[in-house]
Amino acid sequence: MKEGKDRTEISTLGEFGLIDHLTENLPEPNASTIKGVGDDAAILDFNNGKRTLVTTDLLMEGVHFNLAYCPLKHLGYKAAVVNFSDIYAMNGTPKQITVSLAFSKKFALEDVEELYAGIRIACEQYGVDIIGGDTSASLTGLAISITCIGEADPNKVVCRNTAGSTDLICVSGDLGAAYMGLLFLERENQVYKKTGLAPDSDGEVFASKNYIIQRQLKPEARKDIIEALERINVVPTSMMDISDGLSSELLHICKQSNVGCRIYEDRLPIDYQTAVMAEEVNMNVSTVALHGGEDYELLFTVPLETNDVFQNLKGIKVIGHTTKPEMGCCLIGRDGQEHNIVAQGWNAFSGEDKKTDNNE
Repeated sequence: MKEGKDRTEISTLGEFGLIDHLTENLPEPNASTIKGVGDDAAILDFNNGKRTLVTTDLLMEGVHFNLAYCPLKHLGYKAAVVNFSDIYAMNGTPKQITVSLAFSKKFALEDVEELYAGIRIACEQYGVDIIGGDTSASLTGLAISITCIGEADPNKVVCRNTAGSTDLICVSGDLGAAYMGLLFLERENQVYKKTGLAPDSDGEVFASKNYIIQRQLKPEARKDIIEALERINVVPTSMMDISDGLSSELLHICKQSNVGCRIYEDRLPIDYQTAVMAEEVNMNVSTVALHGGEDYELLFTVPLETNDVFQNLKGIKVIGHTTKPEMGCCLIGRDGQEHNIVAQGWNAFSGEDKKTDNNE
């Protein structure tokens, strides 16, 4: 390991800065590589009439999940689904995964079986095959690495860098629920550590937070949205899944597509339980919707002429529009004031406690 004054802390680069640094000018000598690093999944062409999509995700105990409140079966399900989400974010269909696990001596066979059961349930639900993987011992707890392979029609693959300057900006579902679920579970865990009293997971408090808990522990990939877009014959001009927060993902699209944006605070889709929990922890609910991660909803842009279709499409909300790049990226508040959008999603190397998925 490098020592001395010339050491550069990884945290000074941030997650995406580190990725850019490590992958700058990577050679791609294989003709089958259409697009490598820089999107939700790589794009490959093996001359079979389809584009092959490949994505991978690594989850580390103590960084991305806390086994004090995350059941192993739920964790396995989530680990698979977050990979499926990246393939759907390219307007593709997940087909196969490989699963690699590293676990310490504190885990028994029954624990690993429970984890794998969750992975298998996710694959059965989404029609994905488990085709291989690896296992290893670990000195630091549990690590899960899943690689997902998908496919898409060549003329329907959607990337982040192809939004136009007059497109509509849309999101699926609602925002901020997973982060509020995380805060609730962390709060209950802190109470348990201080008092020794286990929370009543069947009680009224947990029942009132059931939706946000499920959004954190057992998210779903938006296969239904991709199917809906197919039915109405609309291919988005750009798309990402929301893993690190709406603000971060929106700025990625704007930067890579060289556009600006205007989104409207009163159009941000927020569930009632999310709003209630935000009030309980004294957080602005719009801030939660903008910066909370792990929702795994789809953020995408579509041509302006599809406005009438998307204003009435169930499960999708038009939250704004793209602009010329010199206009910048702004949130229009309920009072009509413009506020610059600043990414405050989770940084994997910042040392913060917030956990989310990082698929690059």
